[in-house]
Amino acid sequence: MPELELVKALANERRLLIMDWLRDPEAHFPPQRDGDLVEDGVCALLIAEKLGVSAPTCGEHLKVLGRAGLIRGKKIKSWVFYQRDEARIAAAKADLSGDW
Repeated sequence: MPELELVKALANERRLLIMDWLRDPEAHFPPQRDGDLVEDGVCALLIAEKLGVSAPTCGEHLKVLGRAGLIRGKKIKSWVFYQRDEARIAAAKADLSGDW
């Protein structure tokens, strides 16, 4: 059930922070050596560092957001870069505001 994955993804303060940061990556993250912050997304290691958690813990948060379709990953070299999926976010907002 996709709605359940969406609600689980949004039910965590740290995941909401990640979503907020990814809305404007240039304002929240330093330039990267590989990958453009806007075009390619933000390296998972930078997200983990800013969140103040280990890479595996951050990876779990990113996995939950990805399963909900709110973010997508892009592999560049040996790193994965994440960005918001704005079309899915718009659809999720419409789903959540519908008739109950």
